[in-house]
Amino acid sequence: MATPSATTTLRAGLPDRYLTPDDIADMFDLPSVETLYTWRKKRTGPPAFRVGKYLRYDPAAVQAWVSEQMAADNAA
Repeated sequence: MATPSATTTLRAGLPDRYLTPDDIADMFDLPSVETLYTWRKKRTGPPAFRVGKYLRYDPAAVQAWVSEQMAADNAA
């Protein structure tokens, strides 16, 4: 059984796992994961947390961040 992509599962509902930087970069069609690391340093991107040395994203927090970005764009 094939595992659906992060983009598909986030649109269909929350995936049953935390997302990796590669998942987020694919979802937002970013040039590289380095963009996420830059956002993290500037505290402008979706919230992430560390599991040991690995960076992970909670799908619910990513959805909330996207909603905030859309609301800010609509308010401007």
